[in-house]
Amino acid sequence: MELDKLREEIDQIDRELLSLFCRRMAVVAQVGQYKKEQGLPVLNQGREDAILARARAQVPPEMGDAACELLSTAIRLSRAYQEEILRG
Repeated sequence: MELDKLREEIDQIDRELLSLFCRRMAVVAQVGQYKKEQGLPVLNQGREDAILARARAQVPPEMGDAACELLSTAIRLSRAYQEEILRG
């Protein structure tokens, strides 16, 4: 396969990732609103740990660290978004 074709495929995957990210953040906003109404904290360390453990188990071993880093970033951004909602 030519490099240009591979890059086109990566670009398509990036578009899909961004669409999923927006979808994830829309649900995160709903979770943030629920936590605000219920007086719950943003951080749930047990849930975050479980998400990362599940991610590591779902990918090939050589991708485990990268998968955890990807989801750790998404979780960090989600937490920040929820904190904005709780302040607002």
